[in-house]
Amino acid sequence: MALRERITEDMKSAMRAGDKDRLGTIRLALAAIKQREVDERITLDDPQVLGVLEKMIKQRREAITQFASGGRADLVSKETAEIEVLQAYLPAQMNPAEIDALIAEAIAATGAASMKDMGKVMAAVKPKAQGRADLGAVSARIKQKLG
Repeated sequence: MALRERITEDMKSAMRAGDKDRLGTIRLALAAIKQREVDERITLDDPQVLGVLEKMIKQRREAITQFASGGRADLVSKETAEIEVLQAYLPAQMNPAEIDALIAEAIAATGAASMKDMGKVMAAVKPKAQGRADLGAVSARIKQKLG
């Protein structure tokens, strides 16, 4: 079953269960997916849907830091709950050892030796790590290894 279909089925089950918070988050995700499809005039496949979900999670993490600094614990808990719902659709996250192995493999494959080669290494790692690791953290690890 495609990821988008799974999200739609989860929306239906959340409706039946009367789980309003979960239903709201799932509807936001479907709206974001549909918006991207309309904007680009395409039908999104699973990796593209994962990209939309990752972007939504990133936005919520940024909002959490803003709400926390503003003393809005109620909004922090709401955003955290939304992240938990969205993360259920992402594949299993990679552990640090897997990320390091992936980076080492990419450095060897691209022949990277300095920070100038950062883009090559990131381009090799991104397709394998997308949806399974925070690409910002992966980028920082690559900088650390090359620097």
